[in-house]
Amino acid sequence: MTLVTTTIAALLGAVIVMLVIVGVRGRIVDYEQEKTTSTALETVHVIKRGTLPPILPGSDDASVQVLNAQARVVASTSDLTGKARIADFRPSEKSVYASRSLCPPHGMDGCMTVVSFRVYQSDGDWIVYAANPLTPWYGSAGLCVFIICGALLVVLMVGIMTWRTVDRTLAPVDAIRAELAEITATESGRRVPVPANRDELRALAESANATLDRLDAAIEQQRRFTSDASHDLRSPITGARTQVEEALMYPEDADWPRVGEAVLGSLDRLNAIVSDLLELARLDASAEPPQDRIDLGELVSTELARTPRDKELRPRLDRNVVVRGDRLRLARLLTNLLDNAERHATERVDVTVRADGDSAVLEVTDDGSGIAPADRERVFQRFARLDEALSRDANGTGLGLPIAREVARAHGGTLTIEDSPRGARFVLRLPLAP
Repeated sequence: MTLVTTTIAALLGAVIVMLVIVGVRGRIVDYEQEKTTSTALETVHVIKRGTLPPILPGSDDASVQVLNAQARVVASTSDLTGKARIADFRPSEKSVYASRSLCPPHGMDGCMTVVSFRVYQSDGDWIVYAANPLTPWYGSAGLCVFIICGALLVVLMVGIMTWRTVDRTLAPVDAIRAELAEITATESGRRVPVPANRDELRALAESANATLDRLDAAIEQQRRFTSDASHDLRSPITGARTQVEEALMYPEDADWPRVGEAVLGSLDRLNAIVSDLLELARLDASAEPPQDRIDLGELVSTELARTPRDKELRPRLDRNVVVRGDRLRLARLLTNLLDNAERHATERVDVTVRADGDSAVLEVTDDGSGIAPADRERVFQRFARLDEALSRDANGTGLGLPIAREVARAHGGTLTIEDSPRGARFVLRLPLAP
């Protein structure tokens, strides 16, 4: 950035220096032209007064030469004494003044600006020539050096200021980078420093810290999930192993059919946990679900008729409530909600399907004791089970409601627990299909 800025400053400086030199040279040229013209006019005045000497007074402004009507040199400054006429041009018949740039004039060295005046005399027109060195393209060497040195100084100052500004600006970035490089999965609690200035770097640091907060939460959730999954997987394995070991200790006294049934029960529980874990893994890794058009009321009606329930079901299903998604996963979501409601219901479960604006709404409500507001998000955590759920079904996996919520999210919807006069009211909202 410093190099780019300095290069741009140098280019701009070069352009400005050239413009200044051109402007100054124009003023110098005008000034020198005025001096030369003024010297020539003084000589014209002397001619008119009739007091023209053969050797004109020396002048630093210009070299002067006077020609009479016969084009003979009758007067000149000392540097042109004895020399022939320095120029051949003269003003036109309708003009008294003319100017040329000659490189060089006759008998002189270097390029000169030569002005010519026509002077009327009784014996004819006299000509006055005045010559002055031509102004070089850079105007004045001293002034040119001064301007260039000033421009270089400005470019150097711009480079130094840019370097310091960039260094100060990027210092927080270096600190953020260094801190991020130190963060690992085992040291994820660290945070990047937040600059004091309220600028884009502060916003970047705050965003990085917010991302690290979310990563920490995800890591902690993954740790809890791993711990809970290990515990839940270990329980049926340990139970089956214990029963088999006890039976093997006294094989003659063991009730092998009862042992087999107990082991099968543990294996069934283990199979249920593994199946739910695989389903969650697929939901976590899967892309957008298939976009089949599904009548939500028809789907619920089919699923209610497929499996008999122990509790009374009261469906209120509107037709033509169409959504897009995966039929099998939406059926799994409904089954999980019905299983949970039946487990906690006293006598009946109400199932409602309706349209609400741009959303399709599915409600499953039981008439049980309900869920306290403080626990309404907890029940959607993986392997989280309330005390009442454990007392009603000790063999549950604690993954049914988390799976249901992940299915809802995969379909662009939400699954929440809302207020109800009695029992728990699970509300699923999905976008209606166009």
